[in-house]
Amino acid sequence: MLAKISRLKKYIIYGLSIVFSRGLEYLVLLFAAFTLGKSDYGDFEFYKKVIELGAVAMAFGLPTILLSVTKHTNAKNSFTILSILFIGVLAVVSYPVLYYYNLQYFLIPFLFHAIFFNNGVLPVFFLISKGSNSAAQYKLIASLIFYSAVIFAVLFMEQPSYAFVKANYFVIPLFGLLLIKLLFNIKIAFRTIARFFSIFKKLLLSSLSLVVSNFVNIMFLSTDIFIIKAFSSTASVDIADYSFALNIANALILVPFTIVQVDIEQIKKGRFLYETRQKIQKFLFIFSIFLVSAYFLLTKFMYTDYVGNLDLFLALIFAKWCQSRGVLYGSYIIIKKKFKSNLYINCFALLTNLLLSYYLLRFMGIMGVAISSGISLSLRTFALSRAAKQSGFK
Repeated sequence: MLAKISRLKKYIIYGLSIVFSRGLEYLVLLFAAFTLGKSDYGDFEFYKKVIELGAVAMAFGLPTILLSVTKHTNAKNSFTILSILFIGVLAVVSYPVLYYYNLQYFLIPFLFHAIFFNNGVLPVFFLISKGSNSAAQYKLIASLIFYSAVIFAVLFMEQPSYAFVKANYFVIPLFGLLLIKLLFNIKIAFRTIARFFSIFKKLLLSSLSLVVSNFVNIMFLSTDIFIIKAFSSTASVDIADYSFALNIANALILVPFTIVQVDIEQIKKGRFLYETRQKIQKFLFIFSIFLVSAYFLLTKFMYTDYVGNLDLFLALIFAKWCQSRGVLYGSYIIIKKKFKSNLYINCFALLTNLLLSYYLLRFMGIMGVAISSGISLSLRTFALSRAAKQSGFK
């Protein structure tokens, strides 16, 4: 009984850290939408998407690899150090390319998100090495520090549209000191790291499909904004309208993401999969009604500039409902190490979304982009469910 209570406590704490970090992100985005004009807010959202995409590329799938393959303390420590070194080398190699395109100011944000932030190497290190409570505390503190810096940049810095970029420069020295302290406390011998280096290289090669799949997946989720930026004649304003509705609809992802992360050990064992799926569907229905009501009230009384976009929001809620239903299936496929299946599905969804978004934007504006997302995410969830069932999902 005590063991069950202890496990439940860990689930609650870790689950709350997920909800807090993602919820804080949404609150900051809503704050930026309320504070900035539409044009600045549209640019703010675009730069955010660029950073997220670049960070996934620079992380090179290493957080997922760390989560799935490390077992012993020396392996965990060695793979973490090697991952950070690899990202550092990748940053050095990337700098000339970024400099050529005058994008070198994105390098620090890429590094910070790839190593320190919620989907980076360090949060996974805390999870696999120090347990879920430590990982939860790190996520809570890191989110609070970073998003406080974003708010500061929005309020007090010139060019507030760059707030999501500038915040990384404010906080990376503090997290750099934390990293130095952690590396000093690990006290792992160089020869131990060298012994794991050959294994690390093999893992990078064998997991290349996972790396590409992670990049394709985040690219898929950013397609909407990039298509609007590239082909809309009023890109910044359209991105603002689209992103405001999208950010509220995106909150729906908190339901499956939290449930899957909290129940991950049961899912790994193939237990209670049907019950988990039913739980996700029930809470999706309840939360969808809440979000529609919240959007209506927010646009009526606070965000009046966005009041005419209810149809856009409903289309995006449908798209995110489709995406949310696929989270459990996608996690199960990754657990089963069906990396190629996941890659093929994500590539298919990305290509479908790119083509549909391009053509529907021309005829229907940003509403067409939302509809294309719904179609692409429906097809993606269907493909993920088929692949999961073929891998033993019951």
